[in-house]
Amino acid sequence: MKNNSVHDCLLIELDRNTSDRRGTLSVVGAGGYTPFDIKRAYYLYDVPGGESRGGHSHKTLHELIVAVSGSFTVTLDDGTDKKSICLNRPYEALYIMPGIWRTLEDFSSGAVCVVLASELFSEDDYIRDYNTFLNSKTQRLE
Repeated sequence: MKNNSVHDCLLIELDRNTSDRRGTLSVVGAGGYTPFDIKRAYYLYDVPGGESRGGHSHKTLHELIVAVSGSFTVTLDDGTDKKSICLNRPYEALYIMPGIWRTLEDFSSGAVCVVLASELFSEDDYIRDYNTFLNSKTQRLE
């Protein structure tokens, strides 16, 4: 795995079908809409004020994170640089590559976060300790 940076993570605009007066339809899935095949989806909601989610990195997993309702901030950290992105548009997805520490915070009331993942859940893929994460970045550079 290459040593990804926060600058490799980017916002992707999802397809929007606005031709129906009943509302807008966005599509996420196979056929060129995502940079990886989706094998798992989950969502976060009812996050109490002041709480954060995430606080981990993945060794091989790719993710797309979408604020389908409300807003929240995703802070990305590659061990050298950090950047924060406010997600508040249901037609934008944040693409997070492996090897990036992520924290989700500042959830608005009623916020719903959908995460689309490239792999099924595997605890072995997580790095949950920040110092272990930093050490893994240093080892790759040597």
